[in-house]
Amino acid sequence: MRDYKQILVVDDDQEIRDLLDEYLSKMGFTVLTACDGVEMQARIQHSGYPDLILLDVMLPGDDGFALCQRIRKDSMVPIIMLTAVSDETDQIIGLEIGADDYIAKPFSPRQLIARIKALLRRSHADESTNPTTISFGDWTLDTLSHTAFHQDTHEKIELSGSDFSLLMLFLSKPNEVLDRDTISYAIKGREALPFERGIDVQLSRLRQRLGDTGKHHKYIKTMRGNGYIFTAPVHYGH
Repeated sequence: MRDYKQILVVDDDQEIRDLLDEYLSKMGFTVLTACDGVEMQARIQHSGYPDLILLDVMLPGDDGFALCQRIRKDSMVPIIMLTAVSDETDQIIGLEIGADDYIAKPFSPRQLIARIKALLRRSHADESTNPTTISFGDWTLDTLSHTAFHQDTHEKIELSGSDFSLLMLFLSKPNEVLDRDTISYAIKGREALPFERGIDVQLSRLRQRLGDTGKHHKYIKTMRGNGYIFTAPVHYGH
């Protein structure tokens, strides 16, 4: 297994690809680049999935949303979407279809590196410190495969990096009210931004995946003005 981190940059702007290639390489990453979905797929077929993908929304051919959905059918590789600075819709859609984070153009290199490192830390955390299985309510979570199994219906769901980090945060702190900043640090490595909807989108997505919908939530309850609390019994395996 390689001991360096490989990043795939998918952007149709040659200047941006070159700048990111140069900057990320100086920071110690191995960088692959692609100008569209066809070239992205060729890179993946040749080198396998990287440690992280920077994926622009506006691409010729299949856009970033379509490519994100395609990737999620095969891999839980961390994905950071590159979006237009004024378009919150792009950010929300990206999170809903499985992206782990987003960053708006233009962005500072330091901000990008901070996001990348935070996401890689969560993605490559030493899982030996976590129990192999965790049971909660009707579900059992396999922490090695990031897969949850429903005990009655035998439904199986695979969790993306941010979904897994969010669920693990709640499972590690059951019956404890978690505010938005605590949640944002766990899944994004930073405080929540004012009026940011990304956390709400990811909470809603996790609830939907766990069947925790309707007026009365079984697992994640909203504490108005304070945050969220995980109320289901949690049991740790080995």
